[in-house]
Amino acid sequence: MRIIPLGDSAILAELGSKADDATARAVNRLTRALVAAAMPEIIAVVPSYTTVVVHFEIRAADGMDRMRVWLKSVAAKPGAAARGISRTVDIPVCYGGEYGPDLHDLAAHAGLTPAQAIALHQRVVYDVRTIGFLPGFPYLAGLPVRLHCPRKKTPRIRVPAGSVGIGGSQTGVYPLQSPGGWNLIGRTPLRLFRPGEDPPVLLQSGDRVRFSPITPEEFTALSRKEVRTMDPGESQVLRDTGRRVSVEVPGLQTTIQDLGRPGWQRHGISSGGAMDRLAARLANLLVGNPEGAALLECTIHGPTLKFRNDAMAVVTGARVSGVPYGRPFAVKGGTTLSLETLESGCRAYLALAGGLAVPEVLGSRSTLLQSGLGGLVGRALRAGDELPIGVAGGAWPESSGTSWFVDAAAFHGRMDGSVARIVRGPQSAWFPEEVWSVFLSTAYRVSRDSDRMGLRLEGSALGTSPGRNLLSEAMAAGSIQVPPDGLPIVLGADRQTIGGYPKIANVISVDQALIAQLRPGDPLRFELVTLAEARRLKEAQEDELARLRVGLRGKFR
Repeated sequence: MRIIPLGDSAILAELGSKADDATARAVNRLTRALVAAAMPEIIAVVPSYTTVVVHFEIRAADGMDRMRVWLKSVAAKPGAAARGISRTVDIPVCYGGEYGPDLHDLAAHAGLTPAQAIALHQRVVYDVRTIGFLPGFPYLAGLPVRLHCPRKKTPRIRVPAGSVGIGGSQTGVYPLQSPGGWNLIGRTPLRLFRPGEDPPVLLQSGDRVRFSPITPEEFTALSRKEVRTMDPGESQVLRDTGRRVSVEVPGLQTTIQDLGRPGWQRHGISSGGAMDRLAARLANLLVGNPEGAALLECTIHGPTLKFRNDAMAVVTGARVSGVPYGRPFAVKGGTTLSLETLESGCRAYLALAGGLAVPEVLGSRSTLLQSGLGGLVGRALRAGDELPIGVAGGAWPESSGTSWFVDAAAFHGRMDGSVARIVRGPQSAWFPEEVWSVFLSTAYRVSRDSDRMGLRLEGSALGTSPGRNLLSEAMAAGSIQVPPDGLPIVLGADRQTIGGYPKIANVISVDQALIAQLRPGDPLRFELVTLAEARRLKEAQEDELARLRVGLRGKFR
């Protein structure tokens, strides 16, 4: 087992170099053992083909060393939990026709008739090697070589939920409607993503899958019988606290966020949460909320809100024209608050005393847009939306007539947001020194194609050592991937849980707030630091936040 840091708050255990049966068994054994032995500091355990990644939250500078020792000790004595028995799950599939529009072309590519291709596909019992891309999406091993087929040159914009596809040497099932480039050969009426159940997915790593052909009539009948689990776009009843705020203008992309739901990554569910976690934590602290309370994240152009009741509010992150920054202020019932103009930065955070009382989904109120999950029925705000405000703890800050405020710059020590500190990534050795020289000397620009999943950068393209191919593995916030075009992507809060591009580096935890505030067109350079320095800076930031908590006690009535 080889142990490698993944940024400064995650650690990667590599159990083999090939995605064979022996490595898959080792990955599943270690995953079960780590989940069973997990401590409160462990945020998520994420298996993939040959690796297991452990995400952790430890304040102390020696946190990475502690995790390394813990991981080795669990691996040495995996215990009974590691010997879990895998299940075999039968998945009914209606092949061809409107359910499998690529079946004929795939069969022709294989030199088979459609009936022969169906028989070959459903003859095998497949192994679930990993879950990722979408919540509950299974990557299945065992596809007969005859059925291997390249992915489509132009991916579909919409692939229906339940579609069974083939991409390269793998087959899988799309749990949700999404874009996709695999060849679609059929569809199942079963729901693979079930957010109202525990676990919230039908399949898990280590399971086995058998496909059974059904007719269109059977597909319709099974669809009607399939137990309705919570639809991400439905069945989220808001708590009526009697305190509400109305959305008059929604802004460019305003969503409800908290600190995310990281415990579900091994099921393919992104951790999500606020892009600028520091700003979100500060905002909640300043109005007396728990740091993980739900608040609004406003992007580039914020919303206009009308308050039905008196409220205490604060804005952090990007500065907003006409609104106090980093200092609580009272909002009278019946008045309107405009957050339309962000003067600097990309994302502003509005916290209200009591938090936003939307329902928790899988332990979080954060909005995960690509899955339609959490927040306000899984989407950005719209005009006419009504947001319930939770009941405040009764301690509102004494801010009227004072000039104090809290600036996030004091917590990461960087005034220049165009330079982000990084540590070397798991595949840093794949990039020759001359490539590193280009990487560290280039002034990149943030692309317009950037979003909450990641910041795409424009500038000098990077190349890896020839002949290198990476099996998909878990990623961390701030991981910097280098896709085939050589232009780096800095991963954000809504990143996919696993990915197959090499990671040259990782933005350190304390500078990820800076990344979250970059707009399209903004410059960005990278500065290499040691892992020890990254951990020291993280400890120092947490110490500053602890001092703030103490200092704020005297600011509340």
